[in-house]
Amino acid sequence: MISESDKNYIEEKGITEEQLLAQLESFKKGFPFLDLAAAASVEKGIKVVTPEEEKEYLDSWDTYKASPVKKIVKFVPASGAASRMFKDLFEFLDAPYNTPTTDFEKKFFSDLEKFAFYQDLDTVCLKNEGKNIITLLTEGNYKAIIKNLLKVDGLNYGNLPKGLLKFHKYGDNSRTPVEEHLVEGYLYAKNDKGDVNIHFTISPEHRSLFENLIKEKKQNLENELHVIYDISFSEQSPSTDTIAADVNNEPFRKEGKLLFRPGGHGSLIENLNNIDADIVYLKNIDNTIPDKYKETETKYKKILAGVLVDTQRKIFDYLKLIDSGKYSHDELMEILYFLQNELNIKNPDTKLLEDAELVLYLKRKLDRPIRVCGMVRNVGEPGGGPFLAVNADGTVSPQILESSQVDMSDPEKKEMFESGTHFNPVDLVCGVKDYRGHHFNLKNYVDSNTGFISIKSKNGKELKALELPGLWNGAMSDWNTIFIEVPIETFNPVKTINDLLRTCHL
Repeated sequence: MISESDKNYIEEKGITEEQLLAQLESFKKGFPFLDLAAAASVEKGIKVVTPEEEKEYLDSWDTYKASPVKKIVKFVPASGAASRMFKDLFEFLDAPYNTPTTDFEKKFFSDLEKFAFYQDLDTVCLKNEGKNIITLLTEGNYKAIIKNLLKVDGLNYGNLPKGLLKFHKYGDNSRTPVEEHLVEGYLYAKNDKGDVNIHFTISPEHRSLFENLIKEKKQNLENELHVIYDISFSEQSPSTDTIAADVNNEPFRKEGKLLFRPGGHGSLIENLNNIDADIVYLKNIDNTIPDKYKETETKYKKILAGVLVDTQRKIFDYLKLIDSGKYSHDELMEILYFLQNELNIKNPDTKLLEDAELVLYLKRKLDRPIRVCGMVRNVGEPGGGPFLAVNADGTVSPQILESSQVDMSDPEKKEMFESGTHFNPVDLVCGVKDYRGHHFNLKNYVDSNTGFISIKSKNGKELKALELPGLWNGAMSDWNTIFIEVPIETFNPVKTINDLLRTCHL
């Protein structure tokens, strides 16, 4: 099944034969569903910060980031292609009709002038068609406008990553999501020396475009905001690609060669693991807004970080106490209470443990990476949410789950998933160092049983694709996790081009 040439190929990618065989075995066995104890809610598992606590957390964060020895990094997954944003417009190009027919198409054309890329599109239409947008609209040549927006000889928006598209207008100027994230970094991740560290994960084919944009915009922003940006990039490692399988769960081959596919955003745990930082903000590239709406967003980013550093300080103190060996039974009960009520980690068997066993349990649960996750009220957006899940060792802890991880054939679990009150907007602050100041090896905290198999096609042939445990799902399964309710105003994703016509983006 695996030839010598196959072995040489996977060695070049940095994948071992054992990894390859394990992936093929996953196609055969599938992945187990996670057992849910409950959907997280403000009554159980999601903390609502009081006005009094807000000030304490904001102060905690301001004090922390003033430290000259702490490094803060804003980590932004930015390799996602924008093609899905334009799905409706691509369909319009292929449609048998030539005038806007669907509500989506009508909305796009009626509000065309509101888009930040309007002037660029007008210029390229004039160049390629000899006519500006107004003339083309008057003549009913709608498809020419879309071609000039999406195709290579126009703005090429259909082939670019989201991070490089113009999202927001500022008078005669505009900003891409990349630029908006640079400004965000200044607002909540700047240290007292004026340093702002931002890391973008990108695809190799677009690296030069990202680098050119940063080169063009960085100096002006530094002068305007009085900061120094340290911008870095990384790509998904080829070693995180996963083998494709055919319908018989055998390796899928293209022209005799093994076919590998990107392993999904869970691959980025490798990139995150390589970040030199104490605290890492994690947020998707398309969830950003213009400056006039950033006040609330900035406040809650700081609150999340304040919760993290306060909680981390307590954890470190407890671990140092355990290491000293000079603790009482009452102090162990205090730590257990903290574990159960602050970190929402529960295991009924702890009452059966002797103190010596309890100490080992407490240390194992406390000495892990920690993340604080903003959660918004469920407004019907697709995606995962916060749950209290049963882990392999019998403990119940907070987890972010997707529908693929839940047994929807079980009416009770289906009801639990669908009645969840909150939604995961991918709004995380992460503590990635231990109490001794050493970086955790984040790959040690991945639940490999939380991958996902989907059906795709290649050259007309059906194949099975394997996605690694998602970055904020199974890849962070064994982290300490705290859910904090944040306002819906902090969540403004752009999944379709018409989302840029929402008030929060204008």
